[in-house]
Amino acid sequence: MRRPRFAPTFRPRDPRLGPKGLAIGIDIGGTKVAAGVVDAAGRVLRRARRATPGTQPREVERVITELVEELSTAHRIASVGIGAAGWMDLEGGTVLFSPHLVWRNEPLRANLEKLLRRRVHLANDADAAAWAEWRFGAGQRESRLVCITLGTGIGGGMVMSGRLERGRYGVAGEFGHQVIVPGGHRCECGNRGCWEQYASGNALGREARELARANSPVAQELLRAVGGNPERITGAVVTELAQAGDAASMELLEEVGEWLGLGLANLAAALDPGTFVIGGGLCDAGELLLAPARRAFARNLTGRGFRPQARIVRAALGTEAGLIGAADLSRVNFRSDRSLRRGVGGRGVATPAT
Repeated sequence: MRRPRFAPTFRPRDPRLGPKGLAIGIDIGGTKVAAGVVDAAGRVLRRARRATPGTQPREVERVITELVEELSTAHRIASVGIGAAGWMDLEGGTVLFSPHLVWRNEPLRANLEKLLRRRVHLANDADAAAWAEWRFGAGQRESRLVCITLGTGIGGGMVMSGRLERGRYGVAGEFGHQVIVPGGHRCECGNRGCWEQYASGNALGREARELARANSPVAQELLRAVGGNPERITGAVVTELAQAGDAASMELLEEVGEWLGLGLANLAAALDPGTFVIGGGLCDAGELLLAPARRAFARNLTGRGFRPQARIVRAALGTEAGLIGAADLSRVNFRSDRSLRRGVGGRGVATPAT
């Protein structure tokens, strides 16, 4: 009989304190694999990175192994945490599906533990970021936290009463695929009108390119910024111009912010969190994005005027939230399993293997 694994439910009295020991966190993205040695206070002591080596699982495992070996030379490491885009099984051993890599029912944890000969914890990257923001960032001391990551698409994670909430089958938090405009833009998931088609970095870039292709007078700054080629316009280009005061770029960001606020109002109706933490690359726009999001949220919130409103705040940990959360989750999980072996009843709630 397999030993049950614990869900990460440890919640110290002071969120800055946690199980002792150093852990390595690794964040696997479509273009890079970032890694760091993280202490119990969420500080990154040492960093390393590699380019993502194509899409083959064995090649990605090789890069992860290299990074762990490099970072372990100067530190004694208790555990390793991996954060990756995709759906993980409830036990946290298998990547059911990953959009960036050809992982389909891939037993990643077992493969890596065999290669590394040490403990490995596997998590969805947005879940890892949510955990990091709750433990060390903008969501500290929040009993019901929803974290939204805005990048190419929209990711999400939830920490409820000190527990990373992953749903019955381990795939909760796919907020970007709520259908917000029936029959709208086609999404990579196969549906139409998903939220991430209207409130993500990709959506911002797409809308700006359409404006530029029409050679609109208001798009001239956008075209100048990319040498007259509208296909080179990205969400990052629009954000930079908006911060410099370009009116068209500011208007485009405001529209994306309004879509963001509408989706958050839908989530508030279902989940009733105390705080939404908004992270990801698109948040470089700051209040140019979040101010219209808050207005749209207040305008569309169910029961508005007769209920408390969730806070909407910018994430505090930036691009390292994923690796910090992955490392901390591995440390907390390692502590829970050691308690189980000693026969110590912890505060955690066991999640049986499925």
